[in-house]
Amino acid sequence: MKNILYILSFLSLLTIASCTDDFQNINTNPNAPVSVQPSLLLRQVIYNYGEEMSYEGFVAGDLLSQHRTALGFNLFDRHALKSPQLGGNPWSIFYTNLRDNEIILNQSRTVDAFTVYEGPALILKAYFAAGLTDLFGDVPYYEAFNGTTITVTPSYDNQEDIYLSEGGILDNLDKGIAAIENYTDVISLEGDILFHGDLQGWVRFANSLKIKHLIRISNKEDVSAELQAIYDADNYIKENSENAIFNFTNSDPNSFRLAQLRIGDFTNFVLSETMEDILIDLNDTRISTLFQPFSNSKSSEFNGLLNGIDATSTSPKLADYSLAGTAFRDDTSTLDANFITAWEVQFTLAEAAEKNLITADAEQLYNHGVALAFEYWNTALPVNYLTEQAAYYNTDKTPLEQIITQKWIANIINGYEGWIEYNRTGFPELKTISASLNNNLIPVRMPYPAEEETLNAEHYAKAAINTDNNSINIPVWWNE
Repeated sequence: MKNILYILSFLSLLTIASCTDDFQNINTNPNAPVSVQPSLLLRQVIYNYGEEMSYEGFVAGDLLSQHRTALGFNLFDRHALKSPQLGGNPWSIFYTNLRDNEIILNQSRTVDAFTVYEGPALILKAYFAAGLTDLFGDVPYYEAFNGTTITVTPSYDNQEDIYLSEGGILDNLDKGIAAIENYTDVISLEGDILFHGDLQGWVRFANSLKIKHLIRISNKEDVSAELQAIYDADNYIKENSENAIFNFTNSDPNSFRLAQLRIGDFTNFVLSETMEDILIDLNDTRISTLFQPFSNSKSSEFNGLLNGIDATSTSPKLADYSLAGTAFRDDTSTLDANFITAWEVQFTLAEAAEKNLITADAEQLYNHGVALAFEYWNTALPVNYLTEQAAYYNTDKTPLEQIITQKWIANIINGYEGWIEYNRTGFPELKTISASLNNNLIPVRMPYPAEEETLNAEHYAKAAINTDNNSINIPVWWNE
């Protein structure tokens, strides 16, 4: 997608150069703006990414993480990831929003009135880049957004460099925080549907992302001192009121796409057997929020289907399986586009404490994370949930398994987070799918899209060699 856009931009420049000198004067509308205001772009970037990835989370990410499964024909659910269907190709989502966010960043550095946008734009750049590389591994990054030099075939950068080098994920988070802390003007941040102009909300967001991504690379890098410093400073997202989210509505302007699609697309997705088993084992009341009793049930029971069926040889009946809860279609006003939340941060810190990367009470962080996750999903926390055997901390299951499983449950529809965390930790234990097209292996990365092989052939070829011909079974750097 990005290559097409760059090619079109290049052709446009050639066309302009070949026209008469007064072409611009003749064809410029004096009443129209010559550039997009950063406030409009900021809202568009946040909304587009949140809406697109929430949709992707429902129709693709949840299949990989085995939160839900496809009832009918769906090759993606059978792990043919090069065959995206209703979703399953998030590449263009990342590059479109990284490109538009780069416009905001450039404006913030060239127009004094727009300086307030620099910090948030750097933080969003880090956020999008992390999501992109965590899914695909090595990707075009450092050359990919430099529109001034018309780079239509950017090279692929190593994930390690995208994380650790100057201008990379962690560096941009630090620079984003510094830009906000150094901002002294009174011009407000407009178009901000995450924190409504609260710059300190953006600082908490950045620190929360640092916690998340330091843990993500902790098998490769010594991150203990940085994590401890952030934890001790106590300036990260701690309560749901501080979450980096925006609320969907039941209609425009912030509607959830699944509520607008035809009913047949929605009813093709049902409760996964993996999700059912985990929620039932925990006696977890969120099952009634996240799913509906199946139609043929006589006592409000829930029933899940094993992921990855071969729809050419079996025809499961919709009435025998549980659909998604009403929040995903009937009343999406209770649904959020989730960038990062207090419960995710608490679970990540609990993991850090459990691994002795920080000095903190892992059980207390875990318990608070569970309470926040129930609150987030509008479900009352049962009084005995954290004292019963299944959910009680440090019992028959390892603490790490409990932490990641609770994070996995709450991460339903949150992009591909549940699957990424499974690949990183091995928790929770996912099932061998019914009719795998990947030799019964659970994929560990998304494949580069087919258009890359055509539009960026030279650099794609090198990336394909490094991933065994673009294999979905080659782990990303931090998971090697």
